[in-house]
Amino acid sequence: MATGRYWLIKSEPSVYAYAQLEADGRTAWTGVRNFEARNNLRAMTPGDLCLYYHSNEDKAVVGVARVLSKPGADPTAPGEDWASVDVGPVVAFTTPVTLATIKATPALKDFPLLTRSRLSVTPSPVEHFELVLEMGQTKLPKAPASKPKPKAKPRPQP
Repeated sequence: MATGRYWLIKSEPSVYAYAQLEADGRTAWTGVRNFEARNNLRAMTPGDLCLYYHSNEDKAVVGVARVLSKPGADPTAPGEDWASVDVGPVVAFTTPVTLATIKATPALKDFPLLTRSRLSVTPSPVEHFELVLEMGQTKLPKAPASKPKPKAKPRPQP
């Protein structure tokens, strides 16, 4: 398992699906308008890994993203005190891990998706990260992708 911290980030698939992140190569994670979630963004460091959760429509963890930049000002809120980071794709899950499956797994009773369900950015304990990865029948690649990454554009907002 990589070093660093682990996170859970959420996006509605109709707004910005994991497949779109794979196609784009990177995006600015913008539009977070909750103070606790903003502070979580500010705690991220390049190299941290994020479980990517499709909220509302699919309700499943579908991939892993990597934090690519230090936190900075959210370009979608000029002059306001919001934060963003750039993220890029790491790996899509072989099998999406649904919210129902997570709820039915006793070892995940304290998973932030369940305990902090209203937040779009939360820290994830490493043991939860690893278990969800295993449940998704997915392994992290041995080395990060060497594909060139264009300048990040803000992801669409709901």
